[in-house]
Amino acid sequence: MCRNYMRRVTIPPSDEQRVERMRKDVRILLVGEPKVGKTSLIMSLVSEEFPDAVPLRAEEITIPADVTPERVPTHIVDYSEAEQTDEQLFQEISKANVICIVYSVNNKKSIEKVTSHWIPLINDRTDKDSRVPLILVGNKSDLVEHSSMETILPIMNQYSEIETCVECSAKNLKNISELFYYAQKAVLHPTGPLYCPEEKEMKPPCIKSLTRIFKVSDLDNDGILNDNELNFFQRTCFNTPLAPQALEDVKNVVRKNMMDGVQDNGLTLKGFLFLHTLFIQRGRHETTWTVLRRFGYDDDLELTQDYLFPPLKIPQDCTTELNHNAYLFLQSVFDKHDKDRDCALSPDEMKDLFKVFPYMPWGPDVNNTVCTNDQGWITYQGYLSQWTLTTYLDVQRCLEYLGYLGYSIICEQESQAASITVTRDKKIDLQKKQTQRSVFRCNVFGSRGSGKSGFLQAFLGRNLTRQKTIREDHKSYYAISTTYVYGQEKYLLLHEVFPESEFLSESDICCDVVCLIYDISNPSSFEYCAKIFKQYFMDSKTPCMVIAAKSDLQEAKQLHSLSPLDFCRKHKMPPPQSFTCDTAEAPCKDIYIKLTTMAMYPHARLRCLCACNRCTFCICQNLLNSELLQSVKAKLYTAVLSRHMTQADLKSSTFWLRASVGATVFAVLGFAMYRALLKQR
Repeated sequence: MCRNYMRRVTIPPSDEQRVERMRKDVRILLVGEPKVGKTSLIMSLVSEEFPDAVPLRAEEITIPADVTPERVPTHIVDYSEAEQTDEQLFQEISKANVICIVYSVNNKKSIEKVTSHWIPLINDRTDKDSRVPLILVGNKSDLVEHSSMETILPIMNQYSEIETCVECSAKNLKNISELFYYAQKAVLHPTGPLYCPEEKEMKPPCIKSLTRIFKVSDLDNDGILNDNELNFFQRTCFNTPLAPQALEDVKNVVRKNMMDGVQDNGLTLKGFLFLHTLFIQRGRHETTWTVLRRFGYDDDLELTQDYLFPPLKIPQDCTTELNHNAYLFLQSVFDKHDKDRDCALSPDEMKDLFKVFPYMPWGPDVNNTVCTNDQGWITYQGYLSQWTLTTYLDVQRCLEYLGYLGYSIICEQESQAASITVTRDKKIDLQKKQTQRSVFRCNVFGSRGSGKSGFLQAFLGRNLTRQKTIREDHKSYYAISTTYVYGQEKYLLLHEVFPESEFLSESDICCDVVCLIYDISNPSSFEYCAKIFKQYFMDSKTPCMVIAAKSDLQEAKQLHSLSPLDFCRKHKMPPPQSFTCDTAEAPCKDIYIKLTTMAMYPHARLRCLCACNRCTFCICQNLLNSELLQSVKAKLYTAVLSRHMTQADLKSSTFWLRASVGATVFAVLGFAMYRALLKQR
């Protein structure tokens, strides 16, 4: 059935590959005066010959997707005044995606009825803001020698919802396939959202969408699509590059019509927009729709939810991080907008970067969440840190942002979900005593005025003097940057938890390491830390660290039953770490390395004297003080050294086995310390 439907009409092959961006099906309704040939048109399409007997009304016909040019199932519905009521007609109008108003080219009355009856009737039954497209169909062209187009053109100019007019003949099968192809095209590739025929120019939403597509495709951000970028664009949208001569022909067309459409042998934004205007004016708006749909747009020129938010399964107790390819993509985006090559984004450069977004995604608080330079501009490290933070806290927002930047298109991935790594369950990390994660969360607790905000800002390299310049409405309760633990770069995310709430939420408790801050000059400050620890973390496996903030001030005795040091000893925590951000230079970051180390190795209760965790002494000290080694040492002392050896012991195989194990352990330990010392030198 309908074998020649596809054969007679040729369309770009890429359209067939973009079906997922289009409607799932198309419903075509044929209306018109009696005896104009509506039913004959449908039966001629189906049987590929003019029917000998024509019923009053044809049954609904469904054409499968595999035999239609657009690869979309198509339903063709006939209307008969003799067999259907007005109410049934109104129902069919409301369900139709496109309506063909059929008239007879040899019947002036049927032409007059198009404007006096059918168009007003359809418009009254459809929403003004979403009018259904109309196709005017002049049937029985085999009966006249003249065309009806002179009469029809004024009607087309009067009603913008009319997509086109097709003259055909059901008897000799002239333009039958074309008629239904244009009907499909009116639904799948509508002109209305793209072009204003009165103004003879593209509509603002279309210009906005194509401008974003141009900026995404402009890989070096020089405002010109060079030959490589044009070929990448062509291959992305149409699955085939342009031949060198074809590429030159395209640019010559633009040169002849625009002064500044081609610059430095590349296509400017004006030239790019001109080409699409030309496509639409010449009836090739399916080309523009193919481009728009490839870049994620729907029929209303809005980015689809499927494009912005691809499915991503995240099991409980798992976190989300950007993978290596995503960081490379974000690096390329940064590089192409960092025009002055100062490894920081000025306000103008930041604004240019986010022009492809419908809104500004980063507010002024971001500058106080990540590292900035002396001018307050976000650095390269700060830029990647903010993306890491967004991915960790709100992965759906990250997917949306990457969609605006065109990640899936530039990186040739199925969706933005390919940029995300979902980490394994934290319980598995604890069981295996190792982690593959790169981002660790530290929740910071402390009473009001204890120095939590200062602790967060110090992590970003800001001393007290710089912190005083931060506006109250620009403050952030997050801080994220990188630390190095045993040569590995990791992200530490600090989150300041409000002390006002009586009960902590699940997100306040869920973290990799806990930081309890108290003000050494305030005698009541430590009480809050002790309370939080006992209530939420005393029985948990989350490592905790106590910070003695404002250590530059006079220390006051804390009004708690135990001193902070005794409290830490009792609960087997590291001793309180002194901290101050009232320094001439950037505050020391050793304490943040310690926090990251505790987050990475929560099973090991490490105690480092100098708190750097990098020097040979610290590494050896941590190894010597680790619970595993202390346990082995105690057993060896019990088994060998604390016993009185007798002649029977010397002959016992158990004794010599224990002695051998002890000697082996200390030999391996000595060799490891020797290697570490050599490496340090």
